[in-house]
Amino acid sequence: MSSSALTDLTADRVIAVVRAPVIPDASALCAALAEGGIRWVEFTFTTPGVAAHIRQAAGAGGACRIGAGTVMTAAQAREAVDAGATYLVTPGCRPAVAEAAAEAGVPVVMGALTPTEVADALDLGATAVKIFPAHALGPRYFKDLSGPYPGVPLVASGGVNATNAAAFLAAGARAVCAGSEVVPPAAVAAADWTGITRRARAFMDAVHA
Repeated sequence: MSSSALTDLTADRVIAVVRAPVIPDASALCAALAEGGIRWVEFTFTTPGVAAHIRQAAGAGGACRIGAGTVMTAAQAREAVDAGATYLVTPGCRPAVAEAAAEAGVPVVMGALTPTEVADALDLGATAVKIFPAHALGPRYFKDLSGPYPGVPLVASGGVNATNAAAFLAAGARAVCAGSEVVPPAAVAAADWTGITRRARAFMDAVHA
């Protein structure tokens, strides 16, 4: 991740992960999240036709930084970048995705859990390392990882909610991922943008408390 992007992520602290089977209006969803204070949005490849949603959100020119998640292959990486994704996120160490991201000049947040996987992600050129599932080992694990990996930007993902997000950040995570607590699939499908703004604002309030 470029230094400016990493600085922005460190300041913003939260990535909204949209994992929904139906997204009626990706640009309106991003606007709702931005109004609630969340400006990083990750659309995952578990959503059918995700490239079209990325393209719509990226083309809207809003306040959000649009990324693609659950990127498993180089083909998916290229598809996402062509659609307008400005960063990629993987669930684990994916060498082909790292290579495609480097070729496209976009940052990749690579998934890991163990210290060995963190090292592997760094060797592959990850610009930040997503610890998933973060809830499995809790906030203390991030403090433990800072011993052998001082300064490595870690992102907490999986089981992070308004109750524990601040604890992950206090333990050393640069940012956290907000999932269904902020963007529940049913609310997305129903185009409940007001409700999503409310959830995003409540999550950000908990983070900054």
